[in-house]
Amino acid sequence: MNTNEIEVGSVVTGIYKTGKYIGEVTAIRPQHYLVKVKAVVKHPTQGDLHNPKQVDVPLFHERRALACHEQTNIPKNMVHVYNGEIPSYQDSLKTALDDMKLSLEKDNSEWAKRCLENIYVLEKDYFKN
Repeated sequence: MNTNEIEVGSVVTGIYKTGKYIGEVTAIRPQHYLVKVKAVVKHPTQGDLHNPKQVDVPLFHERRALACHEQTNIPKNMVHVYNGEIPSYQDSLKTALDDMKLSLEKDNSEWAKRCLENIYVLEKDYFKN
C-alpha cells in the first residue's frame, strides 16, 4: 500500500515535529492526514527545535509525547502505512523514553544533560502510579 492508498481507518506511522507515532487515520485533508495516536515509536527531542543541540537558547522546551488518542495533523509526506503489531500506548511510551534516555546518557554534552533533566521530569509525570 503506498501513500495514495492511505484511507480513513488505515494504521500508519507518522512523524510529528521530532516524535514518531503509530496511529489511525481519521480524516484526509489536502496537505495532511489527521491521525489518532495509538503508540509512541520515538519520543520528541527536548530543547529548541530551531537551535538543535544548543543549551544557550531563550527557552529550552520540555517536549511531551502526544497523548493516547490525541489527534494531530501530520503532513502527508511524513505518513506511511504500518503493518506490525500495535503495542499498548503506555508500553510504547516507556520504551521510547528508555531508548531516548539510553542515547542521551552516552552523550556527555551539556545539551544531553539538559535533555535528561527534562526526561526525568516527564517520566515522573507520565508514570505516576
